[in-house]
Amino acid sequence: MDSVEDAIEALKRGEPILVYDGDGREEETDILAAGQYVTPEVIRMMRRDGGGLICTAVHPEIANRLGIPFIVDVWATAREKFPVLQALEANDIPYDEKSSFSITINHRRTFTGITDKDRSLTITEFTKLGERSLNGYDPSEFGRNFRSPGHVILLRAAEGLLESRQGHTELSVALTEMAGLTPVATICEMMADDGHSLPIKDSRRYAEEHDLVFLEGRKVIEEWLKGR
Repeated sequence: MDSVEDAIEALKRGEPILVYDGDGREEETDILAAGQYVTPEVIRMMRRDGGGLICTAVHPEIANRLGIPFIVDVWATAREKFPVLQALEANDIPYDEKSSFSITINHRRTFTGITDKDRSLTITEFTKLGERSLNGYDPSEFGRNFRSPGHVILLRAAEGLLESRQGHTELSVALTEMAGLTPVATICEMMADDGHSLPIKDSRRYAEEHDLVFLEGRKVIEEWLKGR
C-alpha cells in the first residue's frame, strides 16, 4: 500500500493516482489527476480504464470566489416554475446527505466539448482560472471564457474539506492542496466489466500493472486531520 507522500509526489510529477474512498461509503476507486496536468491522454485513460463519470472537483474557496453553486441550490430556486424539481429532490442518497454536483462547463474555445482534447482544455483552463481567483481576478473572466451547460461536470467540495465530508470530491481536492498544487482535481470512477464498481483487489492490481500509486482514503483523512 502506498503512502500519502507517494501520492503527493506522483501528483506533483503530473501522474494520475488511484484513490479508494473507504469501506461503508461508495466503496469505489477513482482515477485522480491534478487539474493543471490533465491532458487528452489522461482523459482517454479515464474513459477507457475508468469508465465512470469524469468530473472536476473544486476547492470551496475557488467555488465561492467564482460564484459556483451546488446544483441542488439552483434546482431549489427553480422549483416554483418547474415543480418536477421538487419531486426529484435527492433526499435519499444512501451514502451521503448532499450531492457535491455543481454546474457543467465548456471552454469557449472548444467545439462540441466532449472530445479528449476539448475536455482537457476546459479543465486546464478552468484550473488556471481557479488559481487566478485565489490571487484576485476580473469577475467577468469566468463568463467571458466559459459557457454552460457543457461537458465538464464540476463538483463543489464541502467547506472544511475532509473535516465535514469524506468523499472523493474532498479527498482529491485535499490531496492537490497538500501537494501545493492548484486545488482542482479531475476524477473518474473505475468500473468493472460486469457493470458494477471495480473491486478494490482489481483496482490494486491495475495500479501495480501500470506502476501507479494506490491509496486508501482513510490515510488521506488521517494525514489531513493531523494538521488541523
